[in-house]
Amino acid sequence: MSAGWSDDHPPLLPPDPEFPPLHNRDYQVRAWRTDEATILIRGAVMDIKPGEMIAERIRSAGGVDDGRPITIHHMIVDLYVGVPQLVIKDVTVAFERNPQPACPHIASSYQGLIGLSISRGFTHKVRELFGGPRGCTHTTALLQAMAPVALQCMFSFRAAGPGGGAASSDPSGAPPEASFMRDTCHVWSGEGELWQGVTVGRTPPMPLPMQERLRASGLSPDRVDLRRPDPQSSP
Repeated sequence: MSAGWSDDHPPLLPPDPEFPPLHNRDYQVRAWRTDEATILIRGAVMDIKPGEMIAERIRSAGGVDDGRPITIHHMIVDLYVGVPQLVIKDVTVAFERNPQPACPHIASSYQGLIGLSISRGFTHKVRELFGGPRGCTHTTALLQAMAPVALQCMFSFRAAGPGGGAASSDPSGAPPEASFMRDTCHVWSGEGELWQGVTVGRTPPMPLPMQERLRASGLSPDRVDLRRPDPQSSP
């Protein structure tokens, strides 16, 4: 699959309002299936300041500046996550751009992520291990943005090839890609309709965008399930 596989998507933000810009922060997280039991989740955070206000000060002091934006932070995290348990196998943290020379010294501390489950309790554990002076504020915030991507991957992992269809360890008998969703949001409340359906063997509905895509192709979501390796096997 080409590097631009995700380029054709709607704009993330609406057009900018007509106000002076102050700051831009971008998060981006992508995931790949590296083998039959591993997901690579790669995340990045970048902070950019508008350059013109600084350029004006430089010019007033007698210097020359073209007003280009200034990148203040750029951190990249790779997490190798085992499936279906969602336990972190390995991690790398890179500081591509940082405001102080000592910032990258904390990168090795994030090896403490290895062995942690990225599902339940992950956000709390990350704060406990790397909050405040124990870590980098921006890297820690990035990790919290990356964790939900692991859950998003579970529905598509099996479709990418063999190895994702391990038996459920949930006492309800829920399939592994559904079991991690319990109590992650109001829709997946343990008392809610979706989860209660899972506990009695009902397959959760496909996400609405997948259903819309099927209908646009002339197929029925009632007959084809895009989450299955063989969509035609849907009952």
